[in-house]
Amino acid sequence: MNINFAESEDSVLADLTWLGLNWDEGPDMPGAPYGPYRQSERGPIYIAAANKLLQEGKAYRCFCTTEELEELKQQQEAEGIPPRYDNRWRDADPNLVNKMLDEGKPYTVRFKVPEGARVVIEDVVRGTVAWDASATVGDFIMLRSSGIPVYNFCVAMDDALMGVTTVIRAEEHLTNTLRQALLLDALGAPRPRYAHCSLILGEDKQKLSKRHGATSCNQFKLDGFLPDAMINYLALLGWNDGSDNEIFTREELIDAFAVERVVKSPSVFDMEKLKWVNSQHMKLLSVETLSEMVKDQLELEGLLKDGVSKDDPALTDFSIAATALSRQMIMTTKDAATNAKEVLGYGLPASFAELEDQEAREMIRKGNFYPLATHLVEQFESGELPQPDTENLLAAFGDAIGEAIEKTKTCQYTTEYTAYMKNLAKERGVKGKNLFHPVRLALTGEMSGQDVTKQLSLLSMAVAEGSVVDIEKVGVVSFAERMERLKSFCETIPEQFRVPTSSGDNDNQAQEKKKSAESAKQNMGSKSESSTPASVSDPKDSYEGPPISALDIRVGLVKRVWEHEEADKLYCEEIDVGEEEPRLIASGLKPYMKAEDLEGKKVLVLCNLKERKLVGFGSHGMVLCASNQDHTDVKLVNPPIDAKIGERITVPDFDFESEEGAPYPENKVGKKKIVENLAPHLVTSKYGVPEFLGRPFMTSAGVCTSAIPDGTVG
Repeated sequence: MNINFAESEDSVLADLTWLGLNWDEGPDMPGAPYGPYRQSERGPIYIAAANKLLQEGKAYRCFCTTEELEELKQQQEAEGIPPRYDNRWRDADPNLVNKMLDEGKPYTVRFKVPEGARVVIEDVVRGTVAWDASATVGDFIMLRSSGIPVYNFCVAMDDALMGVTTVIRAEEHLTNTLRQALLLDALGAPRPRYAHCSLILGEDKQKLSKRHGATSCNQFKLDGFLPDAMINYLALLGWNDGSDNEIFTREELIDAFAVERVVKSPSVFDMEKLKWVNSQHMKLLSVETLSEMVKDQLELEGLLKDGVSKDDPALTDFSIAATALSRQMIMTTKDAATNAKEVLGYGLPASFAELEDQEAREMIRKGNFYPLATHLVEQFESGELPQPDTENLLAAFGDAIGEAIEKTKTCQYTTEYTAYMKNLAKERGVKGKNLFHPVRLALTGEMSGQDVTKQLSLLSMAVAEGSVVDIEKVGVVSFAERMERLKSFCETIPEQFRVPTSSGDNDNQAQEKKKSAESAKQNMGSKSESSTPASVSDPKDSYEGPPISALDIRVGLVKRVWEHEEADKLYCEEIDVGEEEPRLIASGLKPYMKAEDLEGKKVLVLCNLKERKLVGFGSHGMVLCASNQDHTDVKLVNPPIDAKIGERITVPDFDFESEEGAPYPENKVGKKKIVENLAPHLVTSKYGVPEFLGRPFMTSAGVCTSAIPDGTVG
């Protein structure tokens, strides 16, 4: 027999080993009590069992030819009868049987289904399942004419002889249970407990297959998934512990899992959910531990020179840096390698005409890019632009690595770069996104990404003497080469885009804001005229508190969300508010919404709050939400879908354009209790619109909204 192939067996055992599903006995353990474990080596066992059943009259030989069986099948189909063997050799004359044997006629061995047999099982997942055996299957084959046993006979024998107590398998095998139960009864062996789980489906609700991207277990390993995350996710397909918890360590799963909680309904394999589960498990590991896995991905992605040893200190440092750089955004260890490859490249094209990124083109048109970029080139050529410390390149990653790596002390380069940017802001009279976006594009070739000092430190590692990175294959662009390319690019920028506009905002955007505000005011006025008595005064007339423009409320995009390790009610969020780096903000939203409902959402962020520690987490800002009066229902305040990331929220009839309309500094907001004084006036209308003194929160794309009517905003 040739049922199993060595290559397939090795693959299965390797997959189980990687997943950490270790076995107590098996084909790799000579002398184990229930061996042999390959069905191809158990032929004599199956033959002996078949002969025993023949001797006991529980099986018989069938000499039907293939042609006879095909003729029987066609006849039954013509008569509308379900095809089934008609038992013609069940009670054959022994003399005829012996004659056929003497003539060397080929035969199969069929199981003799007892007359009137009824099989009932208590399936753990599906409940009571019963069959009328003789009406369902007829006398089925145990041994083929070649002497090879059929699947159901092998399985029943293996379960009986190996002491199998529980069989958990797909619902496709439910019909096989009938034959296996009949065989076990005939052998005098106890039936195991059965649990038939529903199939796993693709997103089109069809059976999962290769066309859905279903692949080998090893491919998930190559794609950067962790074995504990795979076990966690697979356990969730059709099972839960009765709570909302979705992240389990291996030990927690062992304690919590009960087959009785497996559900009947089929599960859909969701690759994005698997990636999310994987990302949560990666957060449980240190950068050091993750970086060892990232080493494999760096090799698989072709970043390393040929022959680099996994123990090479230069590889260890580079892998730690690549992991620390990307840790908050990656979903798999492979992402760390692909991110490193992108960081080492430089996406700025040869000319402005070739620039396809519309956001970058719009930013350059505002005029801030050219003077800043040319200044950076001049500063680099004169040696005044801060550069990574080649003696301690890991220092730039110290905040992401933590205390585990001794090399990561205070980073002089980060300190110098921060001071340089502050001076640049003062000298050039620009700040915020009008400073950070042009500088980032100039230095990295991208409009967004991770910390610039970390990116340039990783670049320095890649081009340093003794580097493990294959510069040519990866397409690494050194910093000096970037400056040359930047210099050439600036020469192609049209003259009209080389001088900053008078306002930090794009003129068109400012006009859009103004029009939106005027429109909202007119709508409010017309509504007031038609439904409100003229005697009702404007609340703005009697208001004596701080201006709403004191608050710097911006449109933000939630990039990442994770649970605070020490606080049950806190989420930690990474939010892009149009600055050089995303803000890290902690919010008490966990009791009200799931993390996946937050990720990718546009939100309103109060940005001019001082950074503070919330259970050890540095939180810089506040996500604005609306709530009902008793705060039992909390929802996000939503900017329009077309609102621009980083744009400031305005309110009609209040000055947001002049110097007086500028937001207060963080210190002043805290000392003057600005938020506390404004809070009683921040409410939602009966339609859920967030308002201040009856005037809506506005963006260039229109009015903000919420799902909470007559509530408060905070």
